[in-house]
Amino acid sequence: MPGFWKRSMEEFKRQAGIAIRMEGIHSPTRPRPIINFTSPDVVDRCKLMCDRDIGGFSKASLTFESGNIPPTEQGGNIDAVLGDGQEPNHLLFKGSISTELPPKKPEVMRSGFAAWRTRDRGQSLFGKLLFDLDPYSYLALRVRSDGRKYYVNIQTESIVPTDIHQHLLPCFEPGKWETVIIPLHAFVRTNYGMVVEPQKEMMRQKIRSIGIGSTDRVPGPFELAVAGVWATNKEPNR
Repeated sequence: MPGFWKRSMEEFKRQAGIAIRMEGIHSPTRPRPIINFTSPDVVDRCKLMCDRDIGGFSKASLTFESGNIPPTEQGGNIDAVLGDGQEPNHLLFKGSISTELPPKKPEVMRSGFAAWRTRDRGQSLFGKLLFDLDPYSYLALRVRSDGRKYYVNIQTESIVPTDIHQHLLPCFEPGKWETVIIPLHAFVRTNYGMVVEPQKEMMRQKIRSIGIGSTDRVPGPFELAVAGVWATNKEPNR
């Protein structure tokens, strides 16, 4: 995790870039990187969660996997992370799901989940660092799925801290790298996995973290590779 002064300088450069490109007046044309797994240290910016934390028996890990794309090329062209026959540096979210309940914890009535999310970004001279995605219409992810069901999770600075906005990760080519693009307005507000009413608009300008979870509760191994996550105004091809 970058230190206070480095975070402050990065935020200053980002805000200065917005002013120079006049993105406060016009919709930005460049993607907004959220996390791009170009080097092993980026994995440290992610937090792993699993039912093992409450006594369950699922297993999960986050590891960095090297590809054959130069990190400078992958990081500088995030909206086109991959070409034919290329393998990007990426995060590997891997493990196995178990729905077995802990025998000595009767209060635990449900298990079978694993997830990860970006860690809180900390403070800077500009205050608490949050992702401001208000100028963008879509969330994009470069992934290689195993065909299982995953959900993309977004947490905001909500009055209810346990609220999570979710959307199914719509992968169409398991085993192959693909760019998945999800409209930000399509995310659904949930609390502990249940849809919450009324459905309030997501606070796009105050996003704390973004992550992915395996919540289908189907016992067995899972493996999801993620090269990068970013916000964009580029419409999906499908």
